[in-house]
Amino acid sequence: MSAAHGILPLVLRDVRFAAGGRSIIDGISAEIASGPATIILGANGAGKSVLMRLMHGLLQPTSGEIAWRAQGGERIRRGQAMVFQHPVMLRRSALANILYALELARVPSAERERQATEALREVGLSDVAHRPARVLSGGEQQRLALARAWALHPEVLFLDEPTANLDPGATREIENVIKAFDASGTKIVMSTHNLGQARRLGDEVLFMHEGRLAERAPIVRFFSQPASAEAAAFIKGESPWA
Repeated sequence: MSAAHGILPLVLRDVRFAAGGRSIIDGISAEIASGPATIILGANGAGKSVLMRLMHGLLQPTSGEIAWRAQGGERIRRGQAMVFQHPVMLRRSALANILYALELARVPSAERERQATEALREVGLSDVAHRPARVLSGGEQQRLALARAWALHPEVLFLDEPTANLDPGATREIENVIKAFDASGTKIVMSTHNLGQARRLGDEVLFMHEGRLAERAPIVRFFSQPASAEAAAFIKGESPWA
């Protein structure tokens, strides 16, 4: 999708979110533009997942504003996709999971099979197309979730800790798919607490600390010269190979 007709940038203005009397997101302002992959980095409990859900539209801010460039809910909904740490799989085959997503997106029925098959091939799951999705391994299920997103050709892909529960081999496979999305022109916005993964996949870092945006920087500068004490402590305290 060309930038001239895209849904980006996404602008957050003093976004706050509270639940159960507790502040989870505390006054975040940022602009997410097309292009380089954005990594939302921070410790567990920093608010990364909640911020992702706010941006995707699954949660509404307690106060502040979240605005896409594009107007119209349907256009915004179809221009973005999100893959979660624990993807939901329907009680049907891997292929049928993707076909259902395409049906929901109102892709013409004549196109669905081709797009779904192509998406499975892209993530290396062609050989399990007709197996029940729920019997696949954790890594295969996560690749299937990415295939569902791939078939929709989103302009923006939100990824919430997509490899947090996977072994190194499965993690590597998922990262390769994410790189393919990035290379295809999809804007990647991904949360992680893994420094090595942030280095491998990111172009810029939004570093969160206790619900606030503590720092934003290009990936190389963030790791070599963190500007905030919180970021410096996080980098020092986390193993880079974790």
